[in-house]
Amino acid sequence: MKVLVTGGTSGLGLAMASALAAAGASVALTGRSGESAESVAAGLPGATGIEMDVRDESSVARAVDRAWSRLGGVDMLVNNAGIGMRTVNPRFMTQPQGFWEVPSDAFRAVVDTNLTGYFLVARETTPRMLASGGGRIVNISMNHSTMRRAGFVPYGPSRAGSEALSRIMAADLRGTGVTVNLLLPGGATVTGMLPQDVAPESHGFLSPAVMGPPIVWLASDNAAGVHDERIVAAEFGQWLRDRESRQ
Repeated sequence: MKVLVTGGTSGLGLAMASALAAAGASVALTGRSGESAESVAAGLPGATGIEMDVRDESSVARAVDRAWSRLGGVDMLVNNAGIGMRTVNPRFMTQPQGFWEVPSDAFRAVVDTNLTGYFLVARETTPRMLASGGGRIVNISMNHSTMRRAGFVPYGPSRAGSEALSRIMAADLRGTGVTVNLLLPGGATVTGMLPQDVAPESHGFLSPAVMGPPIVWLASDNAAGVHDERIVAAEFGQWLRDRESRQ
Protein backbone atom coordinates (compact mmCIF):
# COMPACT_ATOMS: atom_id res chain seq x y z
CA MET A 1 0.00 0.00 0.00
CA LYS A 2 1.31 3.43 -1.02
CA VAL A 3 -0.02 6.18 1.24
CA LEU A 4 0.16 9.98 1.17
CA VAL A 5 -0.39 11.55 4.61
CA THR A 6 -0.77 15.33 4.71
CA GLY A 7 0.36 17.13 7.84
CA GLY A 8 2.42 14.11 8.77
CA THR A 9 5.23 15.74 10.75
CA SER A 10 3.47 15.80 14.13
CA GLY A 11 0.32 14.91 16.06
CA LEU A 12 -2.27 12.65 14.47
CA GLY A 13 -0.53 12.74 11.10
CA LEU A 14 2.75 11.47 12.49
CA ALA A 15 0.98 8.80 14.53
CA MET A 16 -0.80 7.51 11.41
CA ALA A 17 2.29 7.73 9.21
CA SER A 18 4.28 5.82 11.83
CA ALA A 19 1.66 3.08 12.17
CA LEU A 20 1.34 2.69 8.41
CA ALA A 21 5.11 2.54 7.90
CA ALA A 22 5.45 -0.01 10.71
CA ALA A 23 2.78 -2.12 9.00
CA GLY A 24 4.82 -2.17 5.79
CA ALA A 25 3.19 0.62 3.79
CA SER A 26 5.24 2.97 1.64
CA VAL A 27 4.48 6.40 3.11
CA ALA A 28 4.94 9.93 1.81
CA LEU A 29 4.28 12.46 4.56
CA THR A 30 3.97 16.19 3.98
CA GLY A 31 4.60 19.37 5.91
CA ARG A 32 4.83 23.06 5.11
CA SER A 33 8.56 22.76 5.71
CA GLY A 34 10.17 20.32 3.32
CA GLU A 35 13.19 20.08 5.59
CA SER A 36 11.04 19.13 8.55
CA ALA A 37 9.08 16.60 6.50
CA GLU A 38 12.29 14.94 5.28
CA SER A 39 13.72 14.87 8.81
CA VAL A 40 10.63 13.21 10.26
CA ALA A 41 10.37 10.76 7.36
CA ALA A 42 13.99 9.72 7.90
CA GLY A 43 12.92 8.22 11.22
CA LEU A 44 10.30 5.96 9.65
CA PRO A 45 11.03 2.79 7.63
CA GLY A 46 10.80 3.45 3.89
CA ALA A 47 9.08 6.83 4.30
CA THR A 48 9.68 9.97 2.26
CA GLY A 49 9.08 13.60 3.24
CA ILE A 50 7.61 16.17 0.88
CA GLU A 51 6.96 19.90 1.19
CA MET A 52 3.29 20.84 0.76
CA ASP A 53 1.26 23.90 1.70
CA VAL A 54 -2.30 22.60 1.42
CA ARG A 55 -3.60 26.17 1.02
CA ASP A 56 -1.67 26.69 -2.20
CA GLU A 57 -2.82 24.99 -5.42
CA SER A 58 0.60 24.99 -7.08
CA SER A 59 2.26 23.59 -3.95
CA VAL A 60 -0.37 20.84 -3.76
CA ALA A 61 0.08 19.97 -7.44
CA ARG A 62 3.88 19.75 -7.08
CA ALA A 63 3.67 17.66 -3.92
CA VAL A 64 1.13 15.17 -5.26
CA ASP A 65 3.17 14.78 -8.43
CA ARG A 66 6.30 14.20 -6.36
CA ALA A 67 4.56 11.68 -4.11
CA TRP A 68 3.18 9.81 -7.11
CA SER A 69 6.63 9.67 -8.64
CA ARG A 70 8.50 8.65 -5.49
CA LEU A 71 5.99 6.00 -4.41
CA GLY A 72 5.11 4.79 -7.89
CA GLY A 73 1.49 5.83 -7.39
CA VAL A 74 -0.74 6.58 -4.42
CA ASP A 75 -3.26 3.98 -3.24
CA MET A 76 -4.50 6.00 -0.25
CA LEU A 77 -4.71 9.68 0.59
CA VAL A 78 -5.01 10.62 4.26
CA ASN A 79 -6.27 14.20 4.39
CA ASN A 80 -5.05 15.31 7.81
CA ALA A 81 -3.21 18.65 7.57
CA GLY A 82 -4.88 21.24 9.77
CA ILE A 83 -4.48 24.01 12.30
CA GLY A 84 -6.46 24.45 15.49
CA MET A 85 -7.95 27.02 17.81
CA ARG A 86 -4.57 27.69 19.39
CA THR A 87 -3.59 29.75 16.33
CA VAL A 88 -6.64 31.98 16.89
CA ASN A 89 -6.87 32.06 20.70
CA PRO A 90 -3.95 30.55 22.66
CA ARG A 91 -6.22 30.12 25.73
CA PHE A 92 -9.27 28.82 23.91
CA MET A 93 -10.10 26.16 26.50
CA THR A 94 -9.81 28.32 29.60
CA GLN A 95 -10.74 31.71 28.14
CA PRO A 96 -12.99 31.11 25.10
CA GLN A 97 -13.86 34.11 22.95
CA GLY A 98 -17.05 34.86 21.04
CA PHE A 99 -17.15 34.53 17.28
CA TRP A 100 -17.44 38.32 16.96
CA GLU A 101 -14.01 38.64 18.54
CA VAL A 102 -12.29 36.41 15.97
CA PRO A 103 -10.12 38.33 13.46
CA SER A 104 -11.24 37.73 9.88
CA ASP A 105 -7.73 36.79 8.75
CA ALA A 106 -7.53 34.12 11.47
CA PHE A 107 -10.92 32.76 10.38
CA ARG A 108 -9.75 32.53 6.77
CA ALA A 109 -6.45 30.89 7.71
CA VAL A 110 -8.16 28.03 9.57
CA VAL A 111 -10.82 27.45 6.89
CA ASP A 112 -8.21 27.66 4.10
CA THR A 113 -6.17 24.95 5.81
CA ASN A 114 -8.79 22.64 7.31
CA LEU A 115 -11.46 22.78 4.62
CA THR A 116 -10.08 24.21 1.38
CA GLY A 117 -6.88 22.21 1.94
CA TYR A 118 -8.80 18.92 2.02
CA PHE A 119 -10.58 19.92 -1.19
CA LEU A 120 -7.40 20.93 -3.03
CA VAL A 121 -5.45 17.78 -2.17
CA ALA A 122 -8.38 15.46 -2.93
CA ARG A 123 -9.09 17.31 -6.18
CA GLU A 124 -5.48 16.83 -7.27
CA THR A 125 -5.32 13.17 -6.23
CA THR A 126 -8.71 11.80 -7.27
CA PRO A 127 -8.33 12.02 -11.08
CA ARG A 128 -5.08 10.07 -10.82
CA MET A 129 -6.79 7.39 -8.71
CA LEU A 130 -9.69 7.15 -11.14
CA ALA A 131 -7.28 6.79 -14.04
CA SER A 132 -5.37 4.04 -12.24
CA GLY A 133 -8.53 2.08 -11.45
CA GLY A 134 -9.19 2.93 -7.82
CA GLY A 135 -7.93 4.26 -4.53
CA ARG A 136 -8.89 5.22 -1.00
CA ILE A 137 -9.37 8.60 0.63
CA VAL A 138 -9.56 9.05 4.40
CA ASN A 139 -10.53 12.47 5.69
CA ILE A 140 -9.69 13.16 9.32
CA SER A 141 -12.49 14.76 11.31
CA MET A 142 -13.46 15.58 14.91
CA ASN A 143 -16.37 14.98 17.28
CA HIS A 144 -19.64 16.67 16.39
CA SER A 145 -19.57 18.39 19.79
CA THR A 146 -16.36 20.18 18.71
CA MET A 147 -18.17 21.54 15.67
CA ARG A 148 -20.71 23.42 17.79
CA ARG A 149 -18.83 24.20 20.99
CA ALA A 150 -18.85 27.77 22.33
CA GLY A 151 -15.62 29.58 21.56
CA PHE A 152 -14.70 27.25 18.70
CA VAL A 153 -15.02 29.61 15.73
CA PRO A 154 -13.45 29.00 13.25
CA TYR A 155 -12.18 25.49 14.05
CA GLY A 156 -15.65 23.99 14.55
CA PRO A 157 -17.09 25.32 11.28
CA SER A 158 -13.97 24.28 9.36
CA ARG A 159 -14.29 20.68 10.58
CA ALA A 160 -18.04 20.61 9.99
CA GLY A 161 -17.35 21.76 6.46
CA SER A 162 -14.72 19.12 5.87
CA GLU A 163 -17.13 16.44 7.10
CA ALA A 164 -19.84 17.63 4.71
CA LEU A 165 -17.22 17.73 1.94
CA SER A 166 -16.29 14.13 2.71
CA ARG A 167 -19.90 12.96 2.50
CA ILE A 168 -20.36 14.67 -0.87
CA MET A 169 -17.06 13.26 -2.13
CA ALA A 170 -18.32 9.80 -1.17
CA ALA A 171 -21.58 10.39 -3.03
CA ASP A 172 -19.76 11.66 -6.12
CA LEU A 173 -17.35 8.72 -6.13
CA ARG A 174 -19.77 5.92 -5.31
CA GLY A 175 -19.22 3.00 -7.67
CA THR A 176 -16.01 4.37 -9.17
CA GLY A 177 -13.50 2.25 -7.28
CA VAL A 178 -12.32 5.22 -5.20
CA THR A 179 -13.62 5.01 -1.63
CA VAL A 180 -14.00 7.85 0.86
CA ASN A 181 -14.25 7.47 4.64
CA LEU A 182 -14.06 9.66 7.73
CA LEU A 183 -11.82 8.90 10.70
CA LEU A 184 -11.74 10.83 13.98
CA PRO A 185 -10.01 10.24 17.32
CA GLY A 186 -13.16 10.27 19.47
CA GLY A 187 -11.98 12.91 21.92
CA ALA A 188 -9.36 15.59 22.46
CA THR A 189 -5.87 14.29 21.78
CA VAL A 190 -2.42 15.29 22.99
CA THR A 191 -1.12 17.29 20.03
CA GLY A 192 0.44 20.69 19.35
CA MET A 193 -3.08 22.06 18.94
CA LEU A 194 -3.63 22.07 22.71
CA PRO A 195 -3.28 25.41 24.50
CA GLN A 196 -0.13 25.84 26.56
CA ASP A 197 -2.07 26.53 29.77
CA VAL A 198 -3.79 23.12 29.78
CA ALA A 199 -2.14 20.06 31.35
CA PRO A 200 -3.03 16.99 29.22
CA GLU A 201 -2.75 14.57 32.14
CA SER A 202 -5.44 16.44 34.07
CA HIS A 203 -8.00 16.12 31.30
CA GLY A 204 -7.61 12.47 30.26
CA PHE A 205 -6.83 13.33 26.64
CA LEU A 206 -6.29 10.56 24.11
CA SER A 207 -2.88 9.65 22.72
CA PRO A 208 -2.45 10.27 18.97
CA ALA A 209 -1.53 6.57 18.77
CA VAL A 210 -5.27 5.80 18.95
CA MET A 211 -5.37 6.55 15.21
CA GLY A 212 -2.93 3.73 14.38
CA PRO A 213 -5.12 0.59 14.36
CA PRO A 214 -8.00 2.06 12.30
CA ILE A 215 -5.79 3.71 9.68
CA VAL A 216 -3.78 0.51 9.23
CA TRP A 217 -7.03 -1.43 8.86
CA LEU A 218 -8.37 1.09 6.32
CA ALA A 219 -5.22 0.49 4.27
CA SER A 220 -5.64 -3.29 4.41
CA ASP A 221 -7.34 -5.75 2.06
CA ASN A 222 -10.10 -6.16 4.66
CA ALA A 223 -11.20 -2.56 4.02
CA ALA A 224 -11.53 -2.93 0.25
CA GLY A 225 -14.92 -1.54 -0.72
CA VAL A 226 -15.58 0.11 2.67
CA HIS A 227 -17.17 3.42 1.70
CA ASP A 228 -18.80 6.45 3.32
CA GLU A 229 -18.18 5.28 6.89
CA ARG A 230 -17.52 7.51 9.91
CA ILE A 231 -15.09 5.65 12.15
CA VAL A 232 -14.30 6.76 15.70
CA ALA A 233 -10.78 5.57 16.56
CA ALA A 234 -11.42 5.27 20.31
CA GLU A 235 -14.34 2.94 19.51
CA PHE A 236 -12.71 1.13 16.59
CA GLY A 237 -12.57 -2.30 18.24
CA GLN A 238 -16.31 -2.31 18.91
CA TRP A 239 -17.08 -0.83 15.48
CA LEU A 240 -15.10 -3.62 13.82
CA ARG A 241 -16.80 -6.33 15.90
CA ASP A 242 -20.23 -4.91 15.05
CA ARG A 243 -19.31 -4.80 11.38
CA GLU A 244 -18.07 -8.39 11.37
CA SER A 245 -21.19 -9.60 13.17
CA ARG A 246 -23.36 -8.11 10.40
CA GLN A 247 -21.46 -9.89 7.63
